[in-house]
Amino acid sequence: MPKFIAILLILVVTTMFINACSRADAAAVAIPNPKVDAPLATQKGEQFAVFAGGCFWGVEAVFDNVKGVSIAESGYAGGSADTAEYYTVSSGSTGHAESVRIKYDPSQITYGQLLKVFFAVAHDPTELNRQGPDVGTQYRSAIFYVDEEQRKIAESYIRQLDEAKVFSARIATQVAPLKAFYEAEAYHQNYLVNHPNEPYIVYNDAPKLVNLRKVLPELTKQR
Repeated sequence: MPKFIAILLILVVTTMFINACSRADAAAVAIPNPKVDAPLATQKGEQFAVFAGGCFWGVEAVFDNVKGVSIAESGYAGGSADTAEYYTVSSGSTGHAESVRIKYDPSQITYGQLLKVFFAVAHDPTELNRQGPDVGTQYRSAIFYVDEEQRKIAESYIRQLDEAKVFSARIATQVAPLKAFYEAEAYHQNYLVNHPNEPYIVYNDAPKLVNLRKVLPELTKQR
């Protein structure tokens, strides 16, 4: 390899690392607990939450590391079954958003605490129909509620955060009923774990895990 190419590659990798660290620091948003929330359950159980916050790889990885979450899986929500396919969804014309379905134990973590993770570290809720380099309605910020309690908690929390001016701009997150969730193709599942050195992961998604441990250590799984 010519020397100047080797030097260029070193500079590119170094810049990516610095940018990733800078992004991690900048995205570490300390936000208050929700004033309206469900109480911790007195017995173990299983409940579901569905969030969309840009590319599902990073959102899934974040919630895989949240205490009380038994599984987080990437998929599609907001559109119909016949268009729930990656390259079709990528057209931005299906109504789907890249989403993550979370199965959690309500005796270990509340829905409001999951929302806190979603707003604080999983994505930027002020961006409309995009996240970072990904642009289109399929990358929108959305909360797909499964019942009225989730709807009330989500809408109340958004109002609370906006009124407190926690973010520099108003929250653009859509709150909509979950009609169906369609699991994404197998190669999208556990993508960060399986591709930790991919440049997109290093720059866009790995910093989210840094943020989770930095900002919300009490909600992070102990490995």
